[in-house]
Amino acid sequence: MVSTTLYSAFVPVFIHYLQQLHSTLGVAENHERRTGRALVGAALAEGMFPFAQQVTTACGFTVRAVCPLLGADLPVLAGGDQDWNALRLRIQSTVSFLEQVPADKINAAEDRQIVTTAGLVSPVFSGSDYALSYALPNFFFHLVTAHSILRSHGVPVGKEDFDGYHQYQAGFNFPQSK
Repeated sequence: MVSTTLYSAFVPVFIHYLQQLHSTLGVAENHERRTGRALVGAALAEGMFPFAQQVTTACGFTVRAVCPLLGADLPVLAGGDQDWNALRLRIQSTVSFLEQVPADKINAAEDRQIVTTAGLVSPVFSGSDYALSYALPNFFFHLVTAHSILRSHGVPVGKEDFDGYHQYQAGFNFPQSK
């Protein structure tokens, strides 16, 4: 039986879902070219971050999760939110950073006190609570919002694109309840 460690509970999860997001960018960019509908700056609702910022914020939450546990400064990641290529580069540089994170140092930080900024407050967490109750859910918030923006603009992405585990027939839609 494999035991779950702090590292294994979130760092490989970040890597997997960022790789899925990277794949989804190609589908979105092709949709944008085909339809002429701009997506990089599209938002789900007024007052929310646009797609590109959702992507870069999801990437940012991964390094914001890892660096305090390592006692390290945040790295400067390549790429940005200007266009599809910049987004790809941001995801790639984030994954490259995460792949170098030493598991033993993360696991040793379970009880480290972490103070972070969350809007207007500065909550205090143990290392494990910070990673699992704060950073991981925030990462998924921005990841799901990015995915939802694409779906709301007609991009043909689904659960299989999001997680890489599900499979459905081409053109499958869930029945709508009345």
